[in-house]
Amino acid sequence: MVSHDLESLRVVGSNAMDFRQETVAGLAEQVAAGKVSSRELVQHALDRIDALNGEINAFVAVDGERALEQAAIVDERIARGEQVGDLAGIPIGVKDLEDAAGFATVKGSAVFAGDGPVAADSALVARLKDAGCIVLGKTNTPELGWTAQTYNPTFGITRNPWNPAHTPGGSSGGSAAAIASGMVPLATGSDGGGSIRIPSALCGLSGFKPSLGRVPGGGPHPPDWQHLSTKGPMARTVGDIALALDEVIGPDPTDLRSLPMPEASWQGAVDEPHVPMKVAWSPTLGYAEPDAEVRRLCEASLRALEALGAEVVEVGTVFDEDPLLPWLTLSSTYNLRTLEAVRGTDAWDNIDPMLAMLVERAASFSALDLVNAEDACHRLNVRLVELFHDVRLLVCPVTACAAPKCGEAGIVNGAADIAWVKYTYPFNMTRSPAGTVPVGLTADGLPVGLQLVGPQHGDMVVLRTMAALEASLGLEALAPIG
Repeated sequence: MVSHDLESLRVVGSNAMDFRQETVAGLAEQVAAGKVSSRELVQHALDRIDALNGEINAFVAVDGERALEQAAIVDERIARGEQVGDLAGIPIGVKDLEDAAGFATVKGSAVFAGDGPVAADSALVARLKDAGCIVLGKTNTPELGWTAQTYNPTFGITRNPWNPAHTPGGSSGGSAAAIASGMVPLATGSDGGGSIRIPSALCGLSGFKPSLGRVPGGGPHPPDWQHLSTKGPMARTVGDIALALDEVIGPDPTDLRSLPMPEASWQGAVDEPHVPMKVAWSPTLGYAEPDAEVRRLCEASLRALEALGAEVVEVGTVFDEDPLLPWLTLSSTYNLRTLEAVRGTDAWDNIDPMLAMLVERAASFSALDLVNAEDACHRLNVRLVELFHDVRLLVCPVTACAAPKCGEAGIVNGAADIAWVKYTYPFNMTRSPAGTVPVGLTADGLPVGLQLVGPQHGDMVVLRTMAALEASLGLEALAPIG
């Protein structure tokens, strides 16, 4: 039985290093200057994983020996005066939907649990490694990333460092929990319906989903979730995210959706935070209802935007109806493609029952159903274009409530609500850049995030506003685990 006693998670010792109180840039600079070794950073990460992962279950696979060997190579190169990458020595976790050479890509599924290690990195992991990052292992995800709580029959439940009785969200919940607990300062995530923004918000992190195509998903295999999912780095602050993004954005000839390299540095942009003149606030998007405490915390952050010079106007309806059904049509069909080979076999019985039900339903879809779902994406984007004629940024809640208890529905205004994640998937359908910034804690001590959505390819305006809001709010609370 897993204890939920927070005292059991406290790390006591003489080692004062805490990734949560350092920046990724600062750590990399210390490594490059020889003030701290890459081996020390990796060993600290391994010690933290050893101390906390039994309770949090953020990592599902770790290869400490190989990570220390790679760290030693970085230290030797620095000692010889060689140029190392801007992220040299930074230990990272890789979400278990993403390929990292030497590790199996299990995708949280018994279907792939017997697969051996992959031989090559994904484009995202390869670029992070080229910048000097050191992969420690794989972080947990719900099976095929299908849901907003991180659990699966193969690796079990991942828990929120702020309160282990609660979920860290999903599907990048393992990465978010690893960062929030100080196991690593940087990790990878992917977002096909909110899967970077939701766990970032529930774990008290800033998080960012780039425009589709900014971070390439190329390689020999087609992307799992085609036009919905975007990959990207995850960290505590927008500055660290932008630093890592500068290393991984840019075109890849094998990715049909990849975008050209931006002219300006994104890290440079967040070093000069700025808010747009006019911002739309929509507490419901036209179809959702937030918990009163979430709404209060989000609206308090609007005053910070106003103090920074933004005019905030409330918009009651952004979309005429909840676009959940067309989103499910697309995402379920993508998962059908992944699991089609095991339908009707004994392996099917090991798949999460709800996922299996959605995939079976997708098997009955017609080609016209898929085209209609894509048409819904077009209409949602047209509505955003109309909105962005009048404002430069849209803000709304990330989730309708703070982190639910593991395996339970969210609680919205005192009532159980299984649809507590209604605010994120529309902006996967529109391919919009979207981020989240922590805006406070509930009375129960759980983080709440504000979502910021930009126009097509307006990544820069989202990042700069995130940086301005993050600096203005000055929220420095850490998960109470030592």
